Amino acid sequence: MNFKHLHYFWVTAKAGGIVRAGEQLHTTPQTLSGQIKLLEAWLGRQLFRKSGRQLELTDEGRLALGYADQIFTLGAEMETALRQASGGRKTLEFRVGVADSVAKSVVYRLLAPALSLPEPVRLICSEGKFPDLLAQLALHRLDLVLADEPMSGRVSIKAFNHPLGSTPMSFFCTAALKKTLKGSFPQCLNDAPMLIQGAASSVRKQLDSWFIKHQIHPRIIGEFDDGALMKAFGREGRGIFMSASVLEAETLAQYGVEMIGGTDEMVEDFFAVSVERRITHPCVAAITQAARDKLFTS
Repeated sequence: MNFKHLHYFWVTAKAGGIVRAGEQLHTTPQTLSGQIKLLEAWLGRQLFRKSGRQLELTDEGRLALGYADQIFTLGAEMETALRQASGGRKTLEFRVGVADSVAKSVVYRLLAPALSLPEPVRLICSEGKFPDLLAQLALHRLDLVLADEPMSGRVSIKAFNHPLGSTPMSFFCTAALKKTLKGSFPQCLNDAPMLIQGAASSVRKQLDSWFIKHQIHPRIIGEFDDGALMKAFGREGRGIFMSASVLEAETLAQYGVEMIGGTDEMVEDFFAVSVERRITHPCVAAITQAARDKLFTS
């Protein structure tokens, strides 16, 4: 069997389609499709069938995927074992994917405990969209994914959510802007200039509902997928912005702003997603324990 063809099939099945798999493998959809057809010809079985504009696995394809999972999982375990078999002080490689919607200051505080382990750790961080990072996790190219939402049960990846904790939300602005606000919180936000998270953020829907509940109609100045960019605009007095209450001290110090008020009606959750149901990786164990015991305390 040509294991390169099998690997292409495996990645395509995990990614959910030829185009996304081609992006992950850095090859064209035409090349990828041709390689899978060669595998199907060798096996004498059809592994995919078209369902509208999508591809879905046949019964034979699901059977092949189960075996491919075992083959490539064992391959990753073999690579790890051989790399760690050499003598001397071992450096533990820790590959983390970070969803781009997670605040970088939260990421640092989550990952810092991994760098405090007795053995030396080499931390390799990648940032990207949550679904793309999950695909990398399934390929064992990542040890862990940090996100502000859990992996959906509809995703066909064998991985597990590990809740790290949650934080309520607070509102901040410059002292000059704060002086122009009228009334008490949260009504002082009415008709005030506001900088808000982009539609992809896990807290955006909560914010929209919160505005409706309290009959608040701010003037939306800008929407930002990048939380640091949103806060940079806030630092210049362009509007009020919302951030995790757990980062209150850092936000005040770093951006020179003041807190207007906070609410526990909106919360931002944080999750670690790994292929381990029972956490055994020492870096993952350090991160989850520190997050639950220190960072996100009740």
